Amino acid sequence: MAPVAIETVSSDTPSVFTYENPSKSIFPDGIKTSGQFDPNYDDIEPYDDFPREITGSTMWTADDYSKQPQQWTHRFTVEEVKEMSNAADAFIASETPLTGISKNKFPLPIMESFLGAMRNEILNGKGFILFKGFPVQAWGNHKSAVAYMGLGTYLGYFVSQNGLGHVLGHVKDVGADPSQTDKVRIYRTTARQFFHADDCDIVGLLCVARALEGGESDIVSAHHVFNTLQKEHPDVAKTLCEPIWYWDRKGEISAGQEPYMRQPVFYKETGPDGRVYCKWDPYYVHSLKRFWEAGIIPPLSEAQEKAARILEETCLRLSLHMVLEVGDIQFLSNSQVLHSRTAYKDFPAPAPRRHLMRLWLATPEDEGGWKLSFPDSKHKKRGGVQVDDTPPKALLDAE
Repeated sequence: MAPVAIETVSSDTPSVFTYENPSKSIFPDGIKTSGQFDPNYDDIEPYDDFPREITGSTMWTADDYSKQPQQWTHRFTVEEVKEMSNAADAFIASETPLTGISKNKFPLPIMESFLGAMRNEILNGKGFILFKGFPVQAWGNHKSAVAYMGLGTYLGYFVSQNGLGHVLGHVKDVGADPSQTDKVRIYRTTARQFFHADDCDIVGLLCVARALEGGESDIVSAHHVFNTLQKEHPDVAKTLCEPIWYWDRKGEISAGQEPYMRQPVFYKETGPDGRVYCKWDPYYVHSLKRFWEAGIIPPLSEAQEKAARILEETCLRLSLHMVLEVGDIQFLSNSQVLHSRTAYKDFPAPAPRRHLMRLWLATPEDEGGWKLSFPDSKHKKRGGVQVDDTPPKALLDAE
């Protein structure tokens, strides 16, 4: 098995990690999540090379869609549900581990063409879709998880979402303390999630159970946000394009890695005519206080504090609101869409707690994905969170 880390270098040059030829006894589909890399700093373009305004299909406003849900929703047909059901039953009968699911092992000949077009729209268009009518209650967690992950294989390759190796995540309150931001992932609490992008190309959320109150979704075009900042707060746009933002790895660290990364918030793709993309999560920035106080990294500057505040305010002002009902699946691109969640309150026991099954999907550069300024841009399972050789897990509920 190849080692995880083969060298450690300065903070201005990313550590080089090997994720090729992983053991199939650990990674059933033969592909290992690459994990959290530092960017290639030489590929980060200065603010002056960014556009003053972004145009095209990736730029949209809430007004474009708020009164036209038919443009961003698709209700599964009876035929589509039957096809997914048959594929799930066959996969379960094969006794293949859920972590070994792949497009070849989940044939959807009727839906494949439609899903290909939808993948392109998510990656290169408005960046989101809401599927309705997934029979999660009739199928139960096991069959639903199989069908959901099988559907996801037509959009990308699943990647690990945390240091435990979860490739099927569960957004659910497990009693974690949201104030312990340096240790706790907010999706495991009832707290509000501020606008952010997950560390993957496409994120999927399947609603299994709703909350009593709250837990609703807001999304926004990162390109509309960028254009607005360029017009209203160009100083903030400039600060967000600078590679001065430290990002907490929250202890989910492979051998040879620093406990934090340094990067910008807005990037440009590599190569000519690169598009603007966004990587941001304020919880991963503000959780670094322990390193600030120890004098290891600089605290946020006044300009950065202002930028983080105005970025959140702008996202909230420009956002599109949607509610996920039981059986809804939301897929979002993390390159050009930011998303958030309101705080929520669960139903009293014994009613089920709010529960979303989550997928993080990778779309490598060589298969139509965005050209990222990261050394794993062409790897099938780029991004995600991978700690050494932690094996992938696809549990049917939160742990």
